[in-house]
Amino acid sequence: MSKYSIEPLDFAKLKTVSIHSRGGKVRTEDFAAVYEKGSGIDGLLASLPHILAGDSFRAVVARLKEARDKDRQIIWGIGGHVIKCGLAPVLIDMARRGYATAFAMNGAGSIHDFEIAIAGWTSEDVEAVLPDGSFGSAEETGREMNVAIAEGLTRAIGIGQALGRKLDSIAKPEHASSCLLLQCYRHSIPVTVHVAIGTDTPHTHPAANPSAIGIGSHHDFRLFSSIVRGLDDGGVYLNVGSAVVMPEVFLKAVSVVRNLGYPLANFTTVNFDMLQHYRPKVNVVDRPHMNAGGKGYSLTGHHELMIPLLAAALIESEQ
Repeated sequence: MSKYSIEPLDFAKLKTVSIHSRGGKVRTEDFAAVYEKGSGIDGLLASLPHILAGDSFRAVVARLKEARDKDRQIIWGIGGHVIKCGLAPVLIDMARRGYATAFAMNGAGSIHDFEIAIAGWTSEDVEAVLPDGSFGSAEETGREMNVAIAEGLTRAIGIGQALGRKLDSIAKPEHASSCLLLQCYRHSIPVTVHVAIGTDTPHTHPAANPSAIGIGSHHDFRLFSSIVRGLDDGGVYLNVGSAVVMPEVFLKAVSVVRNLGYPLANFTTVNFDMLQHYRPKVNVVDRPHMNAGGKGYSLTGHHELMIPLLAAALIESEQ
């Protein structure tokens, strides 16, 4: 006998329904197919289930192809880990094929890309150098990036273009093909850099010019906003590996464009990341499409797997 005064509910009179009349959201015709040896990337995509991310991935591939065919903007907003994962060659090729018309990155992305160009490596061991305060103190990185940004101020150009211009003269030839900033500069593909003061190691260098950094980053925000106009009616914005800075910058640019009276509707947004965070979900995937049509997608996975897979799918889709 239970000591409790309340008794369990009697389920004997619960009403049931037939599974045949109820139906279901998951059906056997939506299941994955077994991959056939030798069928390649096309076969792999065709084998994915028509459920959740399987359909989302195929939809993103289709929207990117449509955006390229319609000559709409395809903007890649990237965080530092995208560069650290060695994906610059893939992104450069995407631009060459027309699947990237502009890039926007946070300060970390620009630092890693800059270091790749001048040294062939990046990403120091923070735990090893933080105790003695030498973290972030690479002389060449801090000096050359700050000089480039200051020179950009005198030329009325933003940080992205200024860094590419500097690298055009100082990058090691053997590493030049792996640098996104440099290759975009040489092919006149816009790159904008969006800086939060104090977040990036060059800000601690004696050559740092806060006025130049601020003006250069604001120039790039205005340039980015102009590029975002071209998302209207079929463009694509991809946020890859930025949890805070680029989602915030993107949402502000969307608001600015609409505030100035430019149409901005019926475009696609995508968030690629290994974890789905709050700001990318609301600022990239959801909010831009409220009362404006279009659609946002969230795709979760490691950058070093997902982005090459996306690129391969696009390449294989070409006629």
